Amino acid sequence: MDVRLEGKVALVTGASRGIGRAIAEGMAASGAAVMLSSRKVEDLETAAEEIRAATGADVDVFAANAGEPDQADACVAATVERFGGVDILVNNAATNPYFGPTMEIDASRFDKTVAVNWRGPLMWAQAAWRASMAERGGVVLNIASIGGMSVESSIGVYNGTKAAVIHLTRQLALELSPGVRVVGIAPGLVKTDMARALWEPNEEAMARHMPVGRLGVPEDIANAAVFLCSDAASWITGTTVVVDGGALLRG
Repeated sequence: MDVRLEGKVALVTGASRGIGRAIAEGMAASGAAVMLSSRKVEDLETAAEEIRAATGADVDVFAANAGEPDQADACVAATVERFGGVDILVNNAATNPYFGPTMEIDASRFDKTVAVNWRGPLMWAQAAWRASMAERGGVVLNIASIGGMSVESSIGVYNGTKAAVIHLTRQLALELSPGVRVVGIAPGLVKTDMARALWEPNEEAMARHMPVGRLGVPEDIANAAVFLCSDAASWITGTTVVVDGGALLRG
């Protein structure tokens, strides 16, 4: 089974840390040239330097806010200019500015969550399609969440956007076929800085609750991402793969 990405160009949003950084490094290690994107160029440059040192891959950076369509267009254009096209788009960037009951969220934080987590993946997919994928094909990978498949009391709006991403994955898979595959990953609780408030206070007890006996790490998601974006997964489209250590089995 060939799980390699030689000759491919990958663009990863939210790539300076956590899941996005792990995906970027996994793709670089598998032979892809990679454009890293997130808001802060300093963090991007640090990540790029470390990935180059670890993999020897051709890696570049472009700072962009994933929730701003004009910045998505600019980043995709820069990727095409630098590498000649975009074969893989990873919509990983996400935000969660509000933690609490859904009925108490204000309009500003609601709009920010939707702009980055739901509108963003569509705008980036549109940009990649227009600039490259309509002509040469490719893969769009959307990072969702098992929260989009369940109900929680404190991150309802975030989870709502992830449910929308799961649906968007199916919709775009139909619309962009046969040239472009669109797939998703729904991670469970992964030990990242963004999710620190969820796992750090009681990690050992939470790990015991998991069927596999541990929480996730970013590399767990990266391994699935590399497979789904490789030719080994060429008959997979329109589905979102749950990578959660069995968490949904417990409810």
